[in-house]
Amino acid sequence: MKIGILGAGSIGSTLAQKLAEAGHQVKVANSRGPETIDETVLATGATAVEASDVVQDVDVLVTSIPLARMAGIRPLLEELSADAVVIDTSNYYPLRDGHIEALDGGQVEGLWVSEQIGRPVVKAWNAILSGTFEAKGRPAGQAGRLAIPVAGDDEVGKRAAISLVEDTGFDTVDAGTLSESWRQQPGAPAYCTELTQEELPAALARAQKDLLAGRRDRVMATIGDTFGSLTSDDIAALNRATYA
Repeated sequence: MKIGILGAGSIGSTLAQKLAEAGHQVKVANSRGPETIDETVLATGATAVEASDVVQDVDVLVTSIPLARMAGIRPLLEELSADAVVIDTSNYYPLRDGHIEALDGGQVEGLWVSEQIGRPVVKAWNAILSGTFEAKGRPAGQAGRLAIPVAGDDEVGKRAAISLVEDTGFDTVDAGTLSESWRQQPGAPAYCTELTQEELPAALARAQKDLLAGRRDRVMATIGDTFGSLTSDDIAALNRATYA
């Protein structure tokens, strides 16, 4: 597939590397210009481009930017083909994004993102830690392969996302419609807890929407200033203990 990735943070960078290595035509952009994208991101064949170019002639656009910046990319996405699938990896963290009234009031993050950018989205790669994503992908069929939930309303888009997730070294679980994607938001049992394809459906099913924000904020308060010293294993363990 021809894939554009908007955002070169931890998830976007790993996506660029893994999808290019899997044989896809990948271009990646950030807000600071292609010259600022690290060469390691391009080592497996991805190309750094301007943001205005990343939406041109692609089958899939992955948005991997802070959620609070979503409204600002709407003009850019007006240049995206109507047939292109948009996959969003973002999550809402008030400490980083500032308080957003609609989300604090319980609107599903994926639906809010779709409204901001004026496009349907598929949610994928939002419920995995960057360290897990970088280091724990495995070949299909290997025991212990971790799984990632994928939610969306368009079946064609969802199938594309599922295929790409599997290309990055992870199994998938169809997590339902975009309105159900709150089950993979921060604070939910399926969020960044390193579960297999067999374990993930039960975690999605036992999510309680009214508990998400409190649990999310409790983990962030626990992590506090120690975030940089914690491994992905540490954070996944904390998530499992808090979100279960």
